[in-house]
Amino acid sequence: MGELKDRLKDDLTTSMKARDALRTATLRMALTAIGNEEVAGKAARVLSEQEELVVLAREAKKRREAAEGFRSGGAVERAEREVAEEAVLAAYLPAQLSDEELSTIVADAVAKTGASGPQAMGAVMKAVGPVVAGRAEGGRVAAAVRASLSA
Repeated sequence: MGELKDRLKDDLTTSMKARDALRTATLRMALTAIGNEEVAGKAARVLSEQEELVVLAREAKKRREAAEGFRSGGAVERAEREVAEEAVLAAYLPAQLSDEELSTIVADAVAKTGASGPQAMGAVMKAVGPVVAGRAEGGRVAAAVRASLSA
């Protein structure tokens, strides 16, 4: 079992004792998502720390998108709950890269791969992926790569 999953379980116990309903529900959801990922596929497996972070990042993104949907639908209270859940998950995720840091990483990858033009986007994304894993959303990375290749 990964160190992150152990920390989530310990924090769940603490939040249950403190009767923090929001944190308890969010941590249960996160542990369930990790458990589902572990049994997905042909054989059950234990996730690596990096894979656990990917699952948490995906769950945080779901909360962010749900909050936007609730806000646009006029359900402000539900949107606030989703934002609060995302904040709980964000505490377990690595700090996000700034736009400048992301641009620097993308520029380095473009230089290393010798890519030019939009047709080389896949090669650059493949080079950038492991470097930014968990620290920047795919959409942000793709936008930065696209901007770098079109410049």
